[in-house]
Amino acid sequence: MATILAYTSPALGHLLPISALLSELSRRGHTIHMRTLSSGVEIGQRLGFCTDTIDPRIEGIQHDDWTAPNPRAALKLAMTTFGRRAFYEIDDLRAAIAEVLPDALIIDAMCWGAASVADTGDLPWLTMCPFTPALFLRSRGVPPFGPGLRPWPGVLGRIRDTAVRPLFTRPLERLMLPRLNQVRADAGAPPVRSSDEFLRRAPLILVAGGESFEYPHPDWGDAVQMIGACAFDPAPGAVPDWLDRIDRPIVLVTTSSEQQCDADLAVTTMRALAEEPVHVIATLPAGLPEGISAPSNATVREFVPHSLVLGRAVCAITHGGMGATQKALAQAVPVCVVPYGRDQFEVARRVEVAGCGTRLPARKLSPTRLRKKVREAMTMTDGARRVAAGFLATGGVARGAVLVEQRVLGLNAG
Repeated sequence: MATILAYTSPALGHLLPISALLSELSRRGHTIHMRTLSSGVEIGQRLGFCTDTIDPRIEGIQHDDWTAPNPRAALKLAMTTFGRRAFYEIDDLRAAIAEVLPDALIIDAMCWGAASVADTGDLPWLTMCPFTPALFLRSRGVPPFGPGLRPWPGVLGRIRDTAVRPLFTRPLERLMLPRLNQVRADAGAPPVRSSDEFLRRAPLILVAGGESFEYPHPDWGDAVQMIGACAFDPAPGAVPDWLDRIDRPIVLVTTSSEQQCDADLAVTTMRALAEEPVHVIATLPAGLPEGISAPSNATVREFVPHSLVLGRAVCAITHGGMGATQKALAQAVPVCVVPYGRDQFEVARRVEVAGCGTRLPARKLSPTRLRKKVREAMTMTDGARRVAAGFLATGGVARGAVLVEQRVLGLNAG
């Protein structure tokens, strides 16, 4: 069996879906080494991976796009963050390779420096994308990434997308490409002319998702493979007593695991549903704000494994993070998505288009509007079941592991 080195960005929302794939590879007998954020080391070690931290200077560069006054300024901050981290990734991954001597590499799609090192070496490698790759990849019929535009079929859709794409794609690549190509030059990798070309440098791109939740994408090609929701909880354990005592249908509300100023989503949810015949479980993994209080039909925790809750949930309210949203949909739980930024507008629109839930932009968030959207989402269980079935149809992480073995490691199917 092979020795595989995985390298992730300092984000729990990336570590967990990648860990789902790594766990399957480990189960199949491969030795897994991982470099990840400091709070993820224990997670990896519990899974039996040889796990160590990425260079602490990478984790020290905070993803501070939430401080920006507008989306364009937020994009500039995000690209600056990824570019600054990428310079440290170059030597960090090279040192890990020298120590581990792996047979193959699995690189988080947002690790520009690590991907550039992989691109220059002799080791077989792949990219794991825990979010929709439409951020990077272009395809006919898929609207430009960012604002969460609804796909329009036919000629009118092509005209609209052609007209508005430069408004979103050019600013992204104007901010991204100079930083990215400087990183690639430092790593000894050739320059790229677009974000699409950058992602396609990987011989295999595994995506957390499924056709039932993604827009049609005829131009992605065979190198891009969806492997289901990649839902993973670090330590489900036993059901806690307080959860066992809840005797009402549950509505789960969860915020981002990275700082985003979205705690008002949990607070508004508890206000909106205080008189509803449900019990709200609010999780705020980036930290509990001071003074937060819960009505009698709500419980607030910093972290609860969602797998313990979703089996009893009638709706999940998310900030639009792909991990939390797909985790709920994988359990056929309809969702109400309240996007704040980043890729969340795109996730929210995909929920709406797939008919598996509702969307409510954060700027319109109020108890009355949220209550209406949650009630509507609760009627959309059929759509959530369709999406869940689509995730299963991909073959999940088991098929992902087979793809790694066949296309990257050159092994026969197992």
